[in-house]
Amino acid sequence: MRVKICGLTQPQQSLAIVSLGATALGFICVPTSPRYVTIEQIQAAVASLPENIDTIGVFANSSILQISEIVMATNLTGVQLHGDESPEFCYQLRQSLPQVEIIKALRVRNLQQLETTANYIDYVNTLLLDAYHPQQLGGTGQTLDWQMLQAFSPNRPWFLAGGLTPDNILTALSQIHPDGIDLSSGVELSPGDKDLDRVALLFARLNSVFI
Repeated sequence: MRVKICGLTQPQQSLAIVSLGATALGFICVPTSPRYVTIEQIQAAVASLPENIDTIGVFANSSILQISEIVMATNLTGVQLHGDESPEFCYQLRQSLPQVEIIKALRVRNLQQLETTANYIDYVNTLLLDAYHPQQLGGTGQTLDWQMLQAFSPNRPWFLAGGLTPDNILTALSQIHPDGIDLSSGVELSPGDKDLDRVALLFARLNSVFI
């Protein structure tokens, strides 16, 4: 299972988090976010990572040109779209960045919103389901209704996000079976400053079940 730790702002933490077991790191490229990082910070964070680690830039309502410039400057392996991007936008981005994983995040509060994931299936590599918040795009600490997701089985890999912590991760995974999990605020000391003890606890709990 893929494990993505998202919202890093301290470049020196990236290698430590990967050494604990993360398979992907997420970097917030949304200037209004408290976890926003510059191109230079991303470059510093990814410089010494093993080649098999996914590095994913998180964008919200950015232009294809803006996204492409950051991807080219940092060698990101993936782009996560966390705004109101349409299926057509995802298709256009796929044409511009054919070698880059396209992840569409959807903030889900009911079954009707969950059904909209079908609109994106043909245009993205991966889906990500996050908790809905009226003001914030992510990192809210709020959980999804896991019971609502029990029958969710798209023909694309998907990440579960939204309020996951070392304390609730096994409960979540006992109810639903995503292809990956995405944590941000659940393993933080403050926005962007990850708590390495909490990250270690997360992998200890995961390893107790999955290894």
